[in-house]
Formats: sequence, structure tokens, C-alpha cells
Amino acid sequence: MTDHDRPATGPAYPPVTVVVATRDRPGLLERAVGAVLDQDYPGPVECLVVYDHTEIRPLDLPVPADRSLRYVTNTHSRGLPGGRNTGAEEASHDLLAFCDDDDRWLPAKLRRQVELLLTRPDAAAASCGIRLEGPGIAKERRLDAAEVTLPDFVEDRIMEVHSSTILLPRATWDAVGPVDEELPGGYGEDYEWLLRIAAHGPVVIVPEVLVVVDWHGGSFFFGRWALIVEATRYLIDKHPELAGSRTGLARLHGQIAFALASGRRRREAVRELGRVIRLNPREKRVLVTVPVVLGLLSGERVLRLAQRTGRGV
Repeated sequence: MTDHDRPATGPAYPPVTVVVATRDRPGLLERAVGAVLDQDYPGPVECLVVYDHTEIRPLDLPVPADRSLRYVTNTHSRGLPGGRNTGAEEASHDLLAFCDDDDRWLPAKLRRQVELLLTRPDAAAASCGIRLEGPGIAKERRLDAAEVTLPDFVEDRIMEVHSSTILLPRATWDAVGPVDEELPGGYGEDYEWLLRIAAHGPVVIVPEVLVVVDWHGGSFFFGRWALIVEATRYLIDKHPELAGSRTGLARLHGQIAFALASGRRRREAVRELGRVIRLNPREKRVLVTVPVVLGLLSGERVLRLAQRTGRGV
């Protein structure tokens, strides 16, 4: 998009800082940052690339008018939580957005979200629809809801509210606090943070698909079963409101049971499954965990099958 194509800057479009935390993925990073700089947003946009304890390598990208591109080093703990917190501290503007380095925004993403957020002063943050793209999958996921509240997030993770969709005012960041760097391995850090955001106010939803999520069938946490168990238990202990939903609590204990079974801790997995069934006998993770407990399927195999449909476990 050229400067001529962009609408004129107006007072209704405040400046935004976009934080992109990265580590050793230069090709994907260039794509993500290029999409941020090419937004059709009429106001100023600062793209802040946070390198996770690696050497800063400036990108060879054109920077249009009303756009800026800065690079900083993560001064917090290694990983996404520390990178995002560093970016928020270094941000020049009072509207903050986040994009993972392997995802990309469609041109109207910022404009549509800011326009919505400006009409909802009660909102804590804004999100939008996503499209999963990867080997063998191209799937759109959008919510049929104007907003998501804390009870919604307690009941379900709501994967459509992805970390690369989040836009929030500095006031929300200050009220809820930074991303939790104590969460074991940083697993589920986005969900833990969303619980705190939603406790502050609703997350309003732009219905259009405005973010493309790279769905490659794996992640940093693939197969790290002990870490997943520890992090999920930490989450349950930190957020007592989760106990207010039998369905939501069964979901989390189901994840623990599946990770225990996948890590060959079968006796513990069976005990955890008993807890899940008592909370919610219809919890779907019971069905996928039993074959793993019995040794009929590996956890990795089940997870790959789920990811082919755009889901996790």
C-alpha cells in the first residue's frame, strides 16, 4: 500500500505501538513486520521488534510515512512473556497491540479494531477473527459474539481470541499488570493474561477475519508434557475464579490428564481422569486421553490429528 492509498490522519485515530517479540526467525519476522507497516490505519504506527536475547538484525523493509520501526533487546526473562513485557515498557504510544513473529495481519486490522474500541470506552481490549493457514489447513475461526467476558473465558479458552489479535489501551495494561513471567515455561501465558484482562472489562470483537495465524502443526511446547502439567496446575492455583465453572475446571484437569498420560504417568492420569469425570462426564478430553492411557495411541499422535482440524487438546 502506498502513502497515497491511506486515508488522511485524523484526531479519531490515535497512535499505536505494535510489539513483535522474536527469536531466530528472520523470514517470518520480515513478513509479520511488513504487514504491520502496511496497515491502512490512518494514524501513526510504531512497530517495536523485541529480540529475545539474540543479536539485533535490522530488517531491510521500507518504512512508509506515519510509520516507525524500532528494535530493542528483551531485558526480561527469556521467552514470549519477557519479550512482550519489554515491548510494553519501551512502547511510545498508549494503544498497544501484539503480533507473534510467525503471524501476519490483514491491512484493515488496526483500523477496524481502533474504530470499535473508540466506541466502547468500557472495553478492556479488542480482538478479531483469525484464519489458520499451514500444511493441509486453511480454516477461518470467528466468533458470533460482540464481546467476550470473564465468565466466557472461565468456561472456555476461546481460541479465536488469539495473542496476535489483541489491541488494548495502556490503562488496561497498567490495571491488569504485565504478562506473567513466573508461569512455568511461559505455557498458556496468553490465556492467563486474558483472564486478568477480562476481569477488568469485556474484550470486544471485530467479526471480520483480520489476522492470519501460521498453523504448522507443532509448537515450542509439543511433547513437553511435564511442563504442561506444571503450568496448568499453576494457572488453576492462581485463578480461583476457575473453580466457579465445573465445565471450565474439567477442561483444564482434562488437559492435565492428557499430558500425564502422554508423559507415561498413567496412574496419575487415571486419578486425574476421575476428577474430570466427576466435574463433567461429557468433557471431550476423557475420550482422547483413555487411548493414550491404554497405550493404543501416543499423545503426540493424538495432538497431530487434532491440529489437522485446527484444534488443540
